[in-house]
Amino acid sequence: MKTCIAMVTGLLLASAASAEERLPELPRLATVPDDTSVIGVSSGGYMATQLAVAWPERFKGVAVLAAGPWSCAQGGLGQALGQCMSLRRGSPDLDALSARLSDYQARDLVGDDDTLGELRVFIWHGEADSVVDPSLGLALAEQMTGWLTDPEGQLKVVESPGVGHGWPIEAGERIPPGQLAQCRSGGGTHILDCGMDIAGQALSWLHGTQEPPAEAPSAQLLRFDQAPFDARGLADSGYVLIPDDCKAGGCSLTLALHGCGMTEEQIDEAFVRYSGLNEWAVANRRVVLYPQASSSLGNPQGCWDWWGFAESTWQLDPLHDTRQGTQVKALMAMIERLEEAPEE
Repeated sequence: MKTCIAMVTGLLLASAASAEERLPELPRLATVPDDTSVIGVSSGGYMATQLAVAWPERFKGVAVLAAGPWSCAQGGLGQALGQCMSLRRGSPDLDALSARLSDYQARDLVGDDDTLGELRVFIWHGEADSVVDPSLGLALAEQMTGWLTDPEGQLKVVESPGVGHGWPIEAGERIPPGQLAQCRSGGGTHILDCGMDIAGQALSWLHGTQEPPAEAPSAQLLRFDQAPFDARGLADSGYVLIPDDCKAGGCSLTLALHGCGMTEEQIDEAFVRYSGLNEWAVANRRVVLYPQASSSLGNPQGCWDWWGFAESTWQLDPLHDTRQGTQVKALMAMIERLEEAPEE
């Protein structure tokens, strides 16, 4: 009997501990659907463009840091490595990518030309980037110029001399030195100490004049359960930054996508705390969603799926870069959850 009681007690304690560890769900915050943007770096930049092209009617704008043209990899890892990071296989064929877009449009897998043409676009690349060739950022700009209704008014391209691969920030004294990478060489957290507020530049271009960050922003950084949005390559948990003013609804939303090597399991909370987005978001009543990818044998750096690894292994032409992409659907489902009205 004592053994049974001990076993039951142990199970109850284990159950209580499990309940305490269980993460909350992504909340419903009634975010404003017509002022949503997506910003990503490296693999997150490629994914940001995939989202914007798949669902341009759902985004006001897209910001892409240190990445190349939409659908550059065309479903192949060799292509991704040899033509979308280095140029060992030559530069991307923009005509072929245009034909790919037309094929997808004919099958209603991405947005139409008119809606795609209304996006606002911000592109940044470091000229000393040794991971993703800087010319690929210019190729993306050329691609977008052919799609946008008014490229001069909708597209901003920034190239930064002496800056490597990563997400440049203006660090100040608020960020521990161990959370920063060198501006030119990158590495580490890939959060580059460059004295450059790329978050502010991007948000100001995509959404117009922004209020400058306050001295003491008030917000909650919530770690939430990503299991309801199950997709291959997603981590167990993600983050969302909720300004105090946004808990009752009515705020805008920015989806922020980390790059390879920048997940929570790799650099802890460095990206979700120190990207610079949070301060601007609080000052401008903007929720920031930081979903998290995971590392695996086939994706050891925890990249977002921009070459098709998350789709069925038997697919010769994976649809990762369309509305049918498993990660695309999961990320859009997160956006939809945030747009829902808070529960009473």
